[in-house]
Amino acid sequence: MEIADRRTPAPNLAGLAEYARNLTADTPRAALGLAGPPGAGKSTLARALVERIGEGAAYLPLDGFHLSNAQLERLGLTARKGSEPSFDVWGYVDLLRRVLDEPGRDIYVPDYDRTLDEPVAARHVVPPAARLIVTEGNYLACDLPGWRDAYVLIEECWYVEAPGDVRQVRLVERQLAGGRDEAQARDWVATNDDPNGELVEKSRDRCRRILSIIGMDMFNSQQ
Repeated sequence: MEIADRRTPAPNLAGLAEYARNLTADTPRAALGLAGPPGAGKSTLARALVERIGEGAAYLPLDGFHLSNAQLERLGLTARKGSEPSFDVWGYVDLLRRVLDEPGRDIYVPDYDRTLDEPVAARHVVPPAARLIVTEGNYLACDLPGWRDAYVLIEECWYVEAPGDVRQVRLVERQLAGGRDEAQARDWVATNDDPNGELVEKSRDRCRRILSIIGMDMFNSQQ
């Protein structure tokens, strides 16, 4: 399902990439935001769009702004890692603003390493050739302090969703891959990922379009 919008392209990667590229038509650099609940496929779509567009696009994931485990422990948020207050939203806003305001130099972007279970610096780079910045994260469309500041910097925000049962399978598998056993994985999803998703769902109507990547061949250059 998509929000009524005459400019909405056909729901395939080629159409989405072409539309996204055109967001830079009247500006030296623009940001496309992908919001949505955990496990919906935001990072998969973001990487696919960047790959499809090529050197004219770059990736800026919100996950690089996870607070470190040490800071989560200090704040009493260890059991709520991935929740809205467990991110450095102001650091994210500052980097997003810098990326948009300084198109003439390489700008390095952090990411999250699931093996280390920690954020890592400078995994990605935004080069001067990149006119479209594809940024993704659960809370980009949330009407909350800090996230509002990010939202106004984003040219358009899209909401990526998936059926609840599909997301549950993905999220449990993610926790199993991170070292939790089956019971621990399901408990984490129920007590952390699910409440996070409920918060994110409230931002759905603030997004320009709503889409799913299920059935989309994300990395087929012929699509």
